[in-house]
Amino acid sequence: MTRQTKKFFLIADKIKRFPVAYWRKNWWHKIVTIFAGLTVLTLLGMYGIARWYIWSERNVPMTMGVTFIPSYASYLGVDPQQTYAAILDDLQVRHIRLTSYWDATEPKPGRYDFRQLDWEFRMAEQRGAKISLALGLRQPRWPECHMPSWAANEPVETWQPQLATFIGTVVNRYKNSPSLDSYQLENEYFLSVFGTCTNYSRQRLIDEFNLVKRLDPNHTVIIARSNNALGTPLNQPIPDEFGVSVYKRVWDATITHRYIEYPFPAWFYAFLAGTEKIIWGKDTVIHELQAEPWAPKGKGVPQTSLAEQNKSLDATRFKHRIAYGKGTGMKTIDLWGAEYWYYRKVILHQPDIWNIARQEFTVNK
Repeated sequence: MTRQTKKFFLIADKIKRFPVAYWRKNWWHKIVTIFAGLTVLTLLGMYGIARWYIWSERNVPMTMGVTFIPSYASYLGVDPQQTYAAILDDLQVRHIRLTSYWDATEPKPGRYDFRQLDWEFRMAEQRGAKISLALGLRQPRWPECHMPSWAANEPVETWQPQLATFIGTVVNRYKNSPSLDSYQLENEYFLSVFGTCTNYSRQRLIDEFNLVKRLDPNHTVIIARSNNALGTPLNQPIPDEFGVSVYKRVWDATITHRYIEYPFPAWFYAFLAGTEKIIWGKDTVIHELQAEPWAPKGKGVPQTSLAEQNKSLDATRFKHRIAYGKGTGMKTIDLWGAEYWYYRKVILHQPDIWNIARQEFTVNK
């Protein structure tokens, strides 16, 4: 036997004995070994569920849409109606999430203003587009909870029935629209770290869910997860479908004061969706896939230079973000930031993201 062969077998023997020798050391070696083993097994199990889910959804057609909020378009300095028309006609978007802000729609008790939302529904109906309608106190965009000023100082025993009346009025007004596809109830209801919301009563959410299903049993009701934590919602109400928001690059204003990229691989969200499918038999949709910049240092997008905006979202990142969303295996994806794409095109004279979006929606139409 040559020296090299002996050396090889010696190394192989040490590798073979290493686990046993390591295990016989101090108690903390055992703890580390057990923890590492459990971590590997957990990750393998998660990945297995994710791959199963992606495979199970392989033949489901892709539905890509956007969220549209007229007040945000105004904030960016673009005309809301022109923006919405361009989204429908130029981008050819055929799935869109709309909002029914309580403060904007019921500015005074019992006096409703549905003119803007009626127009949005008519535009969608004329083009055969489908709508997911946000309901409730908490709806997309800051401050998240859109409480009218006349109800802000009332006790919960007073404003909660008023909110229920408002939700019922919205449902009854639009439930027979040929464009209505689903409702999204109380956007990210339990996400207490973001927004100005103060009431997180589970019973209120249950009561609102039951109200919507009683008034309109024919349309899907989506309730979004509160965050991206491991696990699945176990308490009532269990919706017809779950929603999840997916953000990748944000500005950390608390610790690092810099942009951070969330490290979750796309299959992590496939695992979340697969778990909900296994336990509840319910589908999961991406109701918010980040597709606009996250302005730093508490600024808004209009107060942020284009160069700075590009640090969190440029054309290349936009392409990667869409591919990332598709990589989750979920087949309904609503992109977040369509108003920004139009602002970027019209105000900043940068049509790059808008043009990529047009290509994507044409392919997935």
